[in-house]
Amino acid sequence: MLLAEVAQATQRLADAGVPSPRNDAEELAAFVHGVKRGELHSVKDADFDARYWETIARREQREPLQHITGLAYFRYLELQVGPGVFVPRPETESVVGWAIDAVRAMDVVEPRIVDLCTGSGAIALALAQEVPRSRVHAVELSEEALRWTRKNVEGSRVDLRQGNALDAFPELDGHVDLVISNPPYIPLTEWEYVAPEARDYDPELALFSGEDGLDLIRGLERTAHRLLRPGGVVVIEHADTQGGQVPWIFTEERGWADAADHPDLNKRPRFATARRAMP
Repeated sequence: MLLAEVAQATQRLADAGVPSPRNDAEELAAFVHGVKRGELHSVKDADFDARYWETIARREQREPLQHITGLAYFRYLELQVGPGVFVPRPETESVVGWAIDAVRAMDVVEPRIVDLCTGSGAIALALAQEVPRSRVHAVELSEEALRWTRKNVEGSRVDLRQGNALDAFPELDGHVDLVISNPPYIPLTEWEYVAPEARDYDPELALFSGEDGLDLIRGLERTAHRLLRPGGVVVIEHADTQGGQVPWIFTEERGWADAADHPDLNKRPRFATARRAMP
């Protein structure tokens, strides 16, 4: 019976325009029935929980899957998320993967890392977990988001602060090995084209940044230059439509070298990197 219900739910979600209807129908079935997705066949007909249809109705309204389950998965992490915090996206995993490789290549014993606009803490926690001797610092402005961040970083090595990314961590100036950020980067002019899951549920503070979407990134360029040691690296996520634009913010005249764009797993431009020039 449950698999038949899942098939029906998949069709409902597809009709509602949900991008991954089968995945979400199965995830919600597993969530409601307290099993893993691969164990759905083991749920007996008599154990079917009608609350499943409540979760499907919410997803039909394009409420994010992660808000319904309260969980988001990012690399090797399980994060608590909900209203008020940006839900981490799979494409950001490749950004973090590049950053991890870059830090390891530095051959620094205890690399110092700063995550600007940390949101749920996904990036900071992934780096702390996968670069074991790193010292990771993270900043978030929104008190609403920090309710979730604090839950996620509890018991971790991440040094979490509330504040503005543009003037964060002055005590670390010139001593940071890697600065990383997934900042707001959607142009205000693109509001109507944003997926309902993001537009209607993610906080605006985490999405939009001026007419061309690059306002905050321009500010973060100065923050990264202030924080990084010579030879240190900055990694900034951006929209796939902004490929080529972001590296031009990190110019030689402003003290940078090796500015470049990088693709995500779908071969779309996804993040820019640059190295603070040696004096």
